[in-house]
Amino acid sequence: MFTFFSSCVDWPQNKLKLLFSINDSCIDISRKTFLSKVDRTQLAEIEAELGYEAHPSRGLTMAGDYHVSYHRSRVRHKWFYFFRHSEIEYVFTQGSSNAQEI
Repeated sequence: MFTFFSSCVDWPQNKLKLLFSINDSCIDISRKTFLSKVDRTQLAEIEAELGYEAHPSRGLTMAGDYHVSYHRSRVRHKWFYFFRHSEIEYVFTQGSSNAQEI
């Protein structure tokens, strides 16, 4: 299970090279693949913070927003999954959420 690590806006300054590498080596994936890998509870919280509705009957959901893209990247033998919303990356990692360990 991949858990939320950080958005690019709050990314640790000493790990910016890693963020650039994650972006440079990413491939596009489907939302379905993304959902199968990440912590859905954390994702639901982020979606709510971004103003998305939980169900289409209430309004726009992140699943229905064609401006959101989903990606996977492998850097330093470690996988990263992220989505891009308004050119901001929201990165999920496996294992530690400690910036020194990624």
